[in-house]
Amino acid sequence: MTIQQLLKTAPVTTLLLASFIGLFVMQLVTGVDANNPSTEALVKWGANALPLTMMDDPWRLASSAFLHIGLMHLLFNGFAMYFFGQIAEPMFGSAKFLALFLLAAIGGNLLNSYVTWQSILDGTGQPGLSAGASGGIMGIGAALLIAALFKISVNGMVLNLKSLIFIMGINLVYGFAVPGIDNAGHIGGAITGLIIALAFAIGYRQRLAVAIQNAAIQQQRTLNAYQTNYSYSAHDNPSYNSQYSGQYREQLDNQSSYDATPIEQSPHFEMDSKEQVTTFANNETNTADIYAESITANNSPLSHEAVHNSIEPKTLKKPSVIWQLLPWLAMLLISIGFVWWWQDIHQQLLQVLKAIE
Repeated sequence: MTIQQLLKTAPVTTLLLASFIGLFVMQLVTGVDANNPSTEALVKWGANALPLTMMDDPWRLASSAFLHIGLMHLLFNGFAMYFFGQIAEPMFGSAKFLALFLLAAIGGNLLNSYVTWQSILDGTGQPGLSAGASGGIMGIGAALLIAALFKISVNGMVLNLKSLIFIMGINLVYGFAVPGIDNAGHIGGAITGLIIALAFAIGYRQRLAVAIQNAAIQQQRTLNAYQTNYSYSAHDNPSYNSQYSGQYREQLDNQSSYDATPIEQSPHFEMDSKEQVTTFANNETNTADIYAESITANNSPLSHEAVHNSIEPKTLKKPSVIWQLLPWLAMLLISIGFVWWWQDIHQQLLQVLKAIE
């Protein structure tokens, strides 16, 4: 997929990739090492550092998702964002996709900070740094897992659940096998993505059910337009038989005078004419019988009025607004929960600092 196609299909994904690369280039321009940046440089450019993030710089929970520690880290996350973003963004929508990425990244950083803080309280850990889009990307991958589980399609294509599980499993195993990987950030981002995607999938299923019902109602309306039957009472239209018989007699008279002409010398034509008259008469008899049977079957005489024998279909339904807003409500509740979580760790830090003083 070219850059133009990616920008058209997944504009937010394109902008995120551009921001990752742009920030990395800016670091290189200012003298930051491309493969082994210093701690001071990472802190300067917005890395997640427990004492700073949980005290005066909560914005690091989001800024660290755009910062990468070295070129290989950037390439790995950039490829994962490209792979997941071009599928997830058209599925969830650009706005929801961006919110999903940011909340998953923040959730991963919060879990990392919480685990780090608990290890410090237990005396088994120490403050550290974390950076990278891994938490947000794991959240997107987890959301795609839910989409595959609920069989949500993208442009008519359903995601392969086994392939997604395999890719997510590799990332988690790699994180535990290689030292220095932020496993808490991966897990926190994945859990956040799962919750948001569940809200999206439930709302999607409800809207799909309403759309299927409306399609069935619309189809019934179309069928009823072609299945309208009308019947009339014979005794309420006495002029029908006499008028019809008069027309028929007039045709016979015309036929008789026509047969008296010299053309009667042609026996073949005369035989055909008689056969046509006989056939026409038979058709008249059949038509009358059909009308008689129809009137008998209906057994409900009407006076110059039609009976509409179609069933009135139900009215079209509208999906509830709650199902459309459910993903946003879930993300709002998650955001409130993140604020409370940050406040809780922040208060614990303040209490420890006061105790030390």
